[in-house]
Amino acid sequence: MAHLKLNNVVKRYGSVEVLRDINLDIKDGEFVVLVGPSGCGKSTLLRMIAGLEPISGGDFLIDGNRMNDVPPRDRDIAMVFQSYALYPHMDVARNMGFSMEIRNAPTQDRISRIRQAAETLGLSALTKRLPKALSGGQRQRVAMGRAIVRDPRAFLFDEPLSNLDAALRVEMRLEIAKLHQRLSATMIYVTHDQVEALTLADRIVVLNDGNIQQIGSPLDLYERPANRFVAQFIGSPTMNVVPVESDGNKMVVGKAPAFTLPHIPKEAVPTELGIRPEHFHVVDPDKGQFRAVADVVEHLGSDTNIYADVEGIGLLLIRRHGNIPVRSGETIGLTIQKIHVHAFDANGMALRL
Repeated sequence: MAHLKLNNVVKRYGSVEVLRDINLDIKDGEFVVLVGPSGCGKSTLLRMIAGLEPISGGDFLIDGNRMNDVPPRDRDIAMVFQSYALYPHMDVARNMGFSMEIRNAPTQDRISRIRQAAETLGLSALTKRLPKALSGGQRQRVAMGRAIVRDPRAFLFDEPLSNLDAALRVEMRLEIAKLHQRLSATMIYVTHDQVEALTLADRIVVLNDGNIQQIGSPLDLYERPANRFVAQFIGSPTMNVVPVESDGNKMVVGKAPAFTLPHIPKEAVPTELGIRPEHFHVVDPDKGQFRAVADVVEHLGSDTNIYADVEGIGLLLIRRHGNIPVRSGETIGLTIQKIHVHAFDANGMALRL
């Protein structure tokens, strides 16, 4: 496998800079997920690593060797695309082994690798089928098998599950996690789906507008976001953010004097507080720190989502585990623990309370 490193990498299209000062150290065998909204530069960064896009500035190294000018075929990196890109006239076995075939690899070696990849991915009974006779999930497995057969130094995945339905996405997500465990391979995975990022990654790289916002483990990003963007992007449903007033001694949320926080941060003045939906507790109206009226209630079976109009603040989303007996139009009380509150300054940067 491989140790990948990007030092001050930049990407420009003419005078437009789409990636700025990218510094990333990917350890041998690590599973790193690049996540962010559409247009943030994550797929462009992946294509630069693969050699499909030239690097405008900085250095990309594999095991200490500079790869900026090395063509894609010589980087020994396999890429799994969003589209399956299978040859429709070739059966599964030949699709998986075609890269070895065009390199004139020994037949027995090719057959052995195809067999091993098919067993790993549960495709052994399908090797004689054409792609048109496969389901979407099976086609994606074949695309992954084609990458495995190459035995590359690193695997790159560019939103490989976006064309699948919800059930298949969950199934294939599990398959990719198992694949990483079996191969102990270096993997870089691009997605805009933060659930995929949280469940698959050893580390997550959050990108926005061409800049790295934060790098860390899934729990680090969830519990200690570096800024408001990361706080609202990571986590589903998204974090509630509300304005806060400060008089230098304490912080008051909305018009709720029952909920105040000591003004601990010294380096900046908090202007907003963030509370994740699952950190609210629903209580009797006269026992809460906030009073609210349930606007829309979604009973999901495992959870209950309550869109509540909170007095002095506005509409917030509350999520509680299980089936909570709250009806639309009902007045409820809400409490939160101060340990679960996030503070942000005027620039959206996180402050530690």
